[in-house]
Amino acid sequence: MRATIDQYLRQLQALMPRGSAWAREPDAILTRLLSAFAAPLARVHNRALDLIEEIDPRTSVELLPDWERVCGLPDPCSGQPESLAERRDQVVAKLAARGGQSESFFIELARNLGYEITITEFRPFTCISNCNDSLTQGLWRFAWQVNAPEETIRDFNAVSACSEPLRTWGNEPLECNITRLKPAHTHVIFTYGA
Repeated sequence: MRATIDQYLRQLQALMPRGSAWAREPDAILTRLLSAFAAPLARVHNRALDLIEEIDPRTSVELLPDWERVCGLPDPCSGQPESLAERRDQVVAKLAARGGQSESFFIELARNLGYEITITEFRPFTCISNCNDSLTQGLWRFAWQVNAPEETIRDFNAVSACSEPLRTWGNEPLECNITRLKPAHTHVIFTYGA
């Protein structure tokens, strides 16, 4: 709860001893002195409340550049985000990333970047495969496919900064991040509009 100067003035007056020497009238010199002490106390109180919002990268504004520095952003895969929300999303994605090689890891990675994808894995054709299975032999066992929307569109919204564009689109961060984090022995194929 935000504090006011009057609240701190009342607290300071409550700490004073009782008696006629300790005037509490609004125009008394002691009251004006205590008001001068109450102003920075209220300001510090309110800034401490602001800090609670700033320590969470999902709501940070003033400390967002520090969050980005700690996370090594912007990196080549993240590019230069155009909006405050995109900057926050990149920081949260970096902090939430744990690493992995599973299909669910890459789907969650894409979701943290703002993309909804599915993954297709290729299995070698064997004697127990169905007749309509693909003839994938040899190196196909090391390939997998990311099925993504044709274009990801981000719209201007209530949490966007005034200088942000009304709409942006593109899938470059998705391709770069998945290619960078994929297992080294695999090859990833990206398809759009699936």
